Amino acid sequence: MNMEALGEDELCFFQLNTSCREPTHSHWGATLLYSLLLCITLLIVVLNLLVIISISHFRQLHTTTNLLLLSLAVADFLVGFVQMPSEFLLFQGCWMLGDLICAVNYFLGYLIVSVSVGNMVLISVDRYIAICDPMFYSTKVTMKRVQLCVCLCWIFSAVHSTWILRDFLKQPSRYNSCYGECIFISNYAEEIVDLIVTFLGPILVIILLYMRVFVVAVSQARAMRSHIAVVTLQRSETVKAKKSEMKAARTLGVVVIVFLLCSCPYYCFAVAAVNNSFGASSTAIEIWLLYFNSCLNPVIYVFFYPWFRKSIKNIVTLQILQPDSSQTNLM
Repeated sequence: MNMEALGEDELCFFQLNTSCREPTHSHWGATLLYSLLLCITLLIVVLNLLVIISISHFRQLHTTTNLLLLSLAVADFLVGFVQMPSEFLLFQGCWMLGDLICAVNYFLGYLIVSVSVGNMVLISVDRYIAICDPMFYSTKVTMKRVQLCVCLCWIFSAVHSTWILRDFLKQPSRYNSCYGECIFISNYAEEIVDLIVTFLGPILVIILLYMRVFVVAVSQARAMRSHIAVVTLQRSETVKAKKSEMKAARTLGVVVIVFLLCSCPYYCFAVAAVNNSFGASSTAIEIWLLYFNSCLNPVIYVFFYPWFRKSIKNIVTLQILQPDSSQTNLM
């Protein structure tokens, strides 16, 4: 079938013979899917915006751990504000925003995923030090050091994304088969590096750190049950982790586990693509599941963090507009 045989309403740009053809979707199915994705997008934007406002506004929440949560919330907010709308256009099959925005879209996609993974690693390291070396936590984990780590995480993610997309950024239309398409195809080396840097390596680090945290937490629980107030650590010092630190470790452990569950399908397809098990890369479903994790993180905070529920109440009732509202006690 040649282009002239296609109806003008079937082309993304009916005035161009080289235009891509609009994919056919079931009307009711597409409407239901768009409605669902729109709701998820709004939840991602609103909930993460609440996290950003809460941690930024209330001084009591200006802690090292919350700074990591703030960085994660910014990345999640960008998912809902930038990535999800662009995924709608990609799903429709007609990219109307040009080659430059196409390149920016893929760059932000790689950047956000890489930043999220980096934040998960930093959160695991933070909990490891807090539980396994609590006496020196305040001296090792300072606000300036955490700020530096967060900045390095974003910088490294930007460099990594630029390297992966180096040829694509120079010529965004290099992989397009027709006008109105936005496609990036990575080669074998890029797939391997991205797989190791943003999945296999970080997962190994996270699992090892949380295994150590789990062992120490169990030993402390046994010590408390046997009325022993202290446990011996590597430096032969006797310390006991705070109950609040243990609760934070459990909560952030849930955040990490949920992230791994949402990201595994996407990276499983990446592994399959590297091994040529499938002819195509990950589908929109795996990508949307990865992005859906951005909606789940604030929901976890609602269930596990009383300070987040109190801060939401202050924000929704506009009490944050009152003088000295940043000094409100949320604990």
